[in-house]
Amino acid sequence: MSPPGVPDIVVGRLPMYLRELTKMAEEGKEITSSQELGKRLGISSTQIRKDLSQFGEFGKQGTGYNINFLIIQLQIILKVEDVWDVVLVGAGDLGHAIANYGGFSDRGFHLSLIFDNDPKKIGHQVGSYIVKDVSSLVKDIRARNIRVAMLAVPTVDAQTVTDRLIEAGIHAILCYSQTSIRVPEGVKVEYIDPVLHLQHMTYYLP
Repeated sequence: MSPPGVPDIVVGRLPMYLRELTKMAEEGKEITSSQELGKRLGISSTQIRKDLSQFGEFGKQGTGYNINFLIIQLQIILKVEDVWDVVLVGAGDLGHAIANYGGFSDRGFHLSLIFDNDPKKIGHQVGSYIVKDVSSLVKDIRARNIRVAMLAVPTVDAQTVTDRLIEAGIHAILCYSQTSIRVPEGVKVEYIDPVLHLQHMTYYLP
């Protein structure tokens, strides 16, 4: 269990640390330092040490961090030491790309179900999945006790689908739709909108 009161911005950096440490382990490295990790990520070593100290002491001054040990600890903190089943709603172009993405299973997630409301898509294969009718969404999600969802539907449908996901017991939603969705307290939402990130970057352009 993570300690209470940890700033969300700190939690948001932990997956970046985990990803880079995993790369280091794949390179055959066994020990690293906050300086090395910071250089690879473009984050100050002081910030990394401060972030990690929110959850305990994982290294010793002068000897650095054992990479495999720190990977395991971050997996536990982020609750990805086991694999989470995930449901995807939306089988359009973006849904196809997500379904064919191969980077979920080795990082704590397994895409289990895909839904859509388009009769032309229902029953057809996307990647290695058969698209199911969104009308069975609540029943099927409850049957598998899935708690994580990805939302890749048109903006106009996003809130309606979100309401059904909440009814089904979903507690975490990754939203690709270009809108803000309303969820009850206790449900976590993250947004992926490339235009927002592009607009953020153009602010800094000369």
